[in-house]
Amino acid sequence: MRHDENHRSHRIGWLRAAVLGANDGIVTMASLILGVAAAGASTRAIMVAGVASLVAGAMSMAAGEYVSVSSQADTERADLAKERLELATDPEHEHAELAAIYVARGLDEMLAHEVATQLTAHDALGAHARDELGISSIHTAQPIQAALASAATFALGASLPLACAVLAAWAMPLVPMVWVVSVCSLLFLVVLGVLAANAGGASVLTSTLRVTLWGAFAMAVTAGVGMLFGVTV
Repeated sequence: MRHDENHRSHRIGWLRAAVLGANDGIVTMASLILGVAAAGASTRAIMVAGVASLVAGAMSMAAGEYVSVSSQADTERADLAKERLELATDPEHEHAELAAIYVARGLDEMLAHEVATQLTAHDALGAHARDELGISSIHTAQPIQAALASAATFALGASLPLACAVLAAWAMPLVPMVWVVSVCSLLFLVVLGVLAANAGGASVLTSTLRVTLWGAFAMAVTAGVGMLFGVTV
């Protein structure tokens, strides 16, 4: 009987970037709108600031993720190059090192050496990358994927509070924009927390509370700053 296992570790790379991008987009845009609105800015000024923030934020997220993940990829390549050289110049030491890793994980010494021998014969560099360095195809840094995921999800997340601000300004003129954006943004954060938990197999309650509470805190602080200074920044 076939046993299918539905693991989620392969989603780590894009899921982290996507959740970070969407969360940052919602919180950044909502906080900006609340801060500027609380300072008494006009509707037009709020919209211009919002659109500019959306574009700048998406580009910043893409650049930041690309640079950050590229640095990780550079480190991985350097470690693999060093390991490749050590395998070529001192294979006996590397074999013993690999066997020692398996002994530390619970294998007896004879079996550990046999496993190390067979894995070395199959793919020596792959075995050392995975078991010594902790580098695998699942966790390998992918800069372009991370950059695109962050930029796209930031833009999507940021567009939601901005759309609510537009709705409040033109379709619901009697309802304060601050309240419309605040309530809608918190709902968006709740949905993000649920989606992230389901995609990653985490606790829905924990994920939702973590995302929503920190977002609410950021929005409250920004609105407070806008009210305190009473100027558009």
